[in-house]
Amino acid sequence: MLITRRCFWIITCVLAGWLSASAQTQSYSWQHLPQVARPHFKKDTFNIINYGARADGITLNTKSINQTIDECNAKGGGVVLVPQGLWLTGPIVLKSNVNLHISRAALLQFTDDKSQYQLIEGNYEGHTAVRNQSPISGTDLENIGITGEGIIDGHGEAWRAISKERLTGQEWEALVASGGVVSENGKAWYPSQSYVNGLKTPDAGTIAAGKNLKDYEPMKDFFRPNLLVLTSCKKILLEGVTFQNSPAWCLHTLMCQDLALQNVRVRNPWNAQNGDGIDVESCKNVLIEGSTFDAGDDGICIKSGRDEEGRRRGMPTENVVVRNNVVYRAHGGFVIGSEMSGGAHNIFVYDCTFIGTDVGLRFKTTRGRGGIVEKIYIKNISMRDIRTNAILFDMYYMGKSPGDDDTNGDANRIPVTEATPQFRDFYVDNVVCNGAEKALQIRGLPEMHIKNINLQNLVLKTNKGVEITEATGISLKNIYLDCKDTSPLINIKNSGKVTFDHLTYARAKLLFSVEGKGSSEINVTHTDPTKATTQTAFGKGADSHSLTIIK
Repeated sequence: MLITRRCFWIITCVLAGWLSASAQTQSYSWQHLPQVARPHFKKDTFNIINYGARADGITLNTKSINQTIDECNAKGGGVVLVPQGLWLTGPIVLKSNVNLHISRAALLQFTDDKSQYQLIEGNYEGHTAVRNQSPISGTDLENIGITGEGIIDGHGEAWRAISKERLTGQEWEALVASGGVVSENGKAWYPSQSYVNGLKTPDAGTIAAGKNLKDYEPMKDFFRPNLLVLTSCKKILLEGVTFQNSPAWCLHTLMCQDLALQNVRVRNPWNAQNGDGIDVESCKNVLIEGSTFDAGDDGICIKSGRDEEGRRRGMPTENVVVRNNVVYRAHGGFVIGSEMSGGAHNIFVYDCTFIGTDVGLRFKTTRGRGGIVEKIYIKNISMRDIRTNAILFDMYYMGKSPGDDDTNGDANRIPVTEATPQFRDFYVDNVVCNGAEKALQIRGLPEMHIKNINLQNLVLKTNKGVEITEATGISLKNIYLDCKDTSPLINIKNSGKVTFDHLTYARAKLLFSVEGKGSSEINVTHTDPTKATTQTAFGKGADSHSLTIIK
């Protein structure tokens, strides 16, 4: 499976041909990746100690740190220095031209006193929503940074609910003894009655007509903040710092431009509710490189708003480079969706490793989202011990998939509207996975197939093989499957124009299962089917002529 220099040159030339100019952006290729404009800061340094901050772990330094930032901004910018020590603080508000530098051995510890965080009108999971003020935030800023080698801790355990099954017996007993509220069935712990009030209120975060933020005070604790939220900012540098223990998402950049995240560590507990690593939403020109993620939810995630509100915003996430990153436990290693209603395109992901994530490459959406995700380029991905799917395209996220009795997709077909999502034009090359439940799952909608998915040079050692449902134009080339459950190895339902070229496999009881009247033009070349106990099986309306094997 090694690629020679000449073959690599051929592949990159072909990829360059695939990349055509879109209405919103210029054309890119592997040789000419999107570029990110960098911030520049004056060398003037403002030490928070000089503004009254004390590293005793008791003094609340909110006023001192924000005063230092304000002074730095007022004098044209520079570096706000957080030196070694344990610095307790409330919410910090960034300002333009300021680089917040967290020294190594410095711990910027946000308080668990929720009264320090005001209720605001913010954004969560793609919707305008009531939130608590984030520990670190900035809006309409330019030329900002958070750098250094220190630690920023969001004190998330004071905000998050947790299920009993996610803790050891000793951990559960200690948590209950600390206070909070245990659910009526004894299976969950909530941090306060205020949290429970929000949990029991339908659409609690939605700002209802005629209401203001004060009306939401009785359920304040329910609106967990993201650790860092940057909104409509330009020229951002996040470098070297450890961001950890967020109440909800760890890093959230919304409608920003020119974001560079380099050599950062993001750490949330594995059982952290909504504990995403980074969510890049409706942003343009983004670089994420050399960083490590260990998250309670998705690791590196691309979003662009949710449903009608996201479509009205109409801001895709575009021109993104993700490289040389490691993701440990997370729901997905690299993820697009499910809030992708503004679309996403021109995204390059390469030289990344995922270890112990629930899914490796995860692309998710559902009916009602709308939005087009296209021109996604991925190569050189290594995975180990993936809990479910190594590669997943799913248009039924949090929804019900077609029933087994639906042989042509018609029973679940609905009209195509602006709310119909689309996945198309993905190019995936050189993926190795040692250990996963399933190698590849592609699950489109009857009314909108997943289209033009090109996968090549894959080595996948998993329990189950490949499942392709409601898809058109799927190409798999130079694929090796080593699977335990091989009956069938490859299952195709209501899909057309599917090609397998140079498919090899360790074993197969049934090589191909084809189902549904919508299955057609399935072509297999340069493949030895005789190693399988049974080569093909057709059912639920599938025609035996829908699949052709040319040895």
